[in-house]
Amino acid sequence: MTDTPEPARFAGWAERPAGGPGAGRPGAPRRGRWRRRAAFGAAGALLAGAGAGWAVYAKLDGNIRTDRSADQELHKWESERPPAGPPNAENLLLIGSDSRSGGNRRYGRGGGQRSDTTLLLHLAADRKSATAVSIPRDLMVRVPHCLRSDGRETEPQTAQFNWAFAFGGAACSIRTVERMTGIRIEHYMIIDFVGFTKMVDAVDGVEICLPQAVHDASAHLTLPAGRQTLDGEAALAYVRARKGLGNGSDTQRMDRQQRFLGALVKKVQSNGVLLNPTRLYPVLDAATSSLTTDADLASLRGLYELVRSTRRIPADRTQFLTVPRREYRYDPNRDELVQPDADRLFGRLRRDLPVAVGPPHDAGEEPARTGGRSAGSAPRGVPEGSPSPAASSGPTFPGTTAERRICE
Repeated sequence: MTDTPEPARFAGWAERPAGGPGAGRPGAPRRGRWRRRAAFGAAGALLAGAGAGWAVYAKLDGNIRTDRSADQELHKWESERPPAGPPNAENLLLIGSDSRSGGNRRYGRGGGQRSDTTLLLHLAADRKSATAVSIPRDLMVRVPHCLRSDGRETEPQTAQFNWAFAFGGAACSIRTVERMTGIRIEHYMIIDFVGFTKMVDAVDGVEICLPQAVHDASAHLTLPAGRQTLDGEAALAYVRARKGLGNGSDTQRMDRQQRFLGALVKKVQSNGVLLNPTRLYPVLDAATSSLTTDADLASLRGLYELVRSTRRIPADRTQFLTVPRREYRYDPNRDELVQPDADRLFGRLRRDLPVAVGPPHDAGEEPARTGGRSAGSAPRGVPEGSPSPAASSGPTFPGTTAERRICE
């Protein structure tokens, strides 16, 4: 058997006989050119789409900043930090910074930065619930050794909580919370005023209801009474105001912040945002800009994995409460923890046990300054001895959920 040289073997394909298939049809060459052009066009569109997608990803990914010094400082004190909790349960410290640097200068002058709002966010291991605990900025706590930005180290001292962030940034705040709660903080996020306003604007504002008109000159807030939608700037003034709303207490301010955040979470979770690329991009851009995180979260992929794991948490299991506290014994303008209620709350979060929240169980008590109800006692409106919704999950703490509408 004689081998056929390679060129001759495929000669029939290269030099098709005149009478072969497709011969004699005038449109054949034209259709061939059209198909090639269509294929090249489709390939070009795919490449352009991929290029645009990469550009968007790179922009969002580049928005996120990380504080390497905080990670190094936490590593230095590793031996003093609490052990990790149950597998897959996560604890994040969310810090609202009142820094006046960069784009925040328009909100006034300030010496350094302090934590204007701080939330300890616990994500249950089964991702069926999320609990956000407000830590009052005026809460008196024990602040450990902290490294200042100038390289000096502060001495351990008792101070109001928001000074921890001023002393040593995120690392100092995290170590203060860990020492107070016994809960290990896996991640942290710092968002400033500009980032908050962008988030609210990205979802086209958040609706609130006011029983009466508000005029607070110090907060630059003037609002009429009734139902209305706040844009980012108005929302920032609303959640930070104290003097012009309610009795001017920090208690009511935190309750207002919690309900507003619940409404914002619920709106972001709605299909109108998450399933609409034209609305989702501004939300992602707002969420990533003005954001500083730990190294593990400092990428779009890290944030996506975190959000993806929480997207199915129902609104009625996204809970907000404040640490049990009362007036500080030495200064009525400061707070201190109520024990053993605070330790009971921290213990449940530390062990990833359910935490139940509900309205204050005594109408005469001030919300968020009361401790949790003892396990087994009936919530407000449930007769003593009746099966309690919280009986299987321990005490009930005054709080709210994202399911509760801000306009009720």
